This record gives sequence, structure tokens and C-alpha cells, in this order.
Amino acid sequence: MNNIQSTTAEQIIAEISQVIAHVPQESISKLATLLVNSQRIFVTGEGRSGFMAKSFAMRLMHLGADSHVIGETVTPALASGDLLIAVSGSGTTKSAIWTTDKAKELGCSIVAVTTDESSPLGILADTILHIPAATKYRREGEAASIQPLGSLFDQCTHVLLDAVCLAYGQLQQVQHDDLFAKHSNVE
Repeated sequence: MNNIQSTTAEQIIAEISQVIAHVPQESISKLATLLVNSQRIFVTGEGRSGFMAKSFAMRLMHLGADSHVIGETVTPALASGDLLIAVSGSGTTKSAIWTTDKAKELGCSIVAVTTDESSPLGILADTILHIPAATKYRREGEAASIQPLGSLFDQCTHVLLDAVCLAYGQLQQVQHDDLFAKHSNVE
């Protein structure tokens, strides 16, 4: 049984590595620079994509960014000049599209994190972090995956957004102790 589990974990890691190899480092650097130049950063997404977005917002907060999650009770109003990062594997999630459309009307810059650059979300975006992973729809051109639904997209999103955070932290010259000071101390 352990050999099967080890093999499966290795297959998952190989899938993630394959997808990430197709994402140019310039995409990570570009997004990190965009974050540095943004006063406030908002994220949105549904389901597991939403969890990846929330994880990203939390890490940005640790790094000293003014980050917020759309839909939380303490989220301030969006305003012109804010940055919205919308995460949707398919790029067709209705709530993400609605939020993105509203943010664009308000004068926000938009980043889409998606597998489909020509999706409704991709079309609304000013910048796209294209992650060529499998989604729950298994559309033509998506990476093959042994994993169910959008697991591969979610995993790759988490890793790539962590890479963005690392690049952002380096640009901002944030050290480990700076992050630790912002980490929750009531856990």
C-alpha cells in the first residue's frame, strides 16, 4: 500500500512540475511588480480556487501588503486604482466574472488567474497568469491529470502564487522576522 501511495504522490508532483514548467518566470516577476505598485490588493474566487485566493491574500498580508478577500465582512469598498486578482480555472465562474466586471467599472486593474486566456474572465483582465492545468471540465488543450476535478489547477495556483509572494517579498526586502511579526499570535 505504501508503494501505491508513494507512486500516486510522485505522479501528482510530476503533473504539477509539468504545468509549472509551461509558466514563464516573467509572468511571476510581472505579477510581483504589479503588486508592489498597487496600494490595495483584493482577491476573489469560488470553491477551492477561492481557498487559493484567500491563502494568497493571507500571505500578502504577512508580507505587509494591504490585501483583502472579496465577500468577507471586513472587506472595504473597491475604489479606482485598486488591484483585483480573480482566480477561476475555467474563467467562467459567474461570481468571479460579476465581481471582475464591477471592479473594472470602478477603475480597478484586473488580474485573472486561469487556464483559459480567452474565457470571459480572461477577456476582462488587464493581466493574465495563465496556468495550463486541467480543470473540472477537461477541455481540449488542458493538461492531462489523474486527479479529480480541478485539483491540478488548484495545486499549481497555490505554488505559483507562493512564487509570486516570494518575488514580491524580495522586491520589498521583507525578511522572515517581518513576516513572523504579522503572523497570528492567537492560535
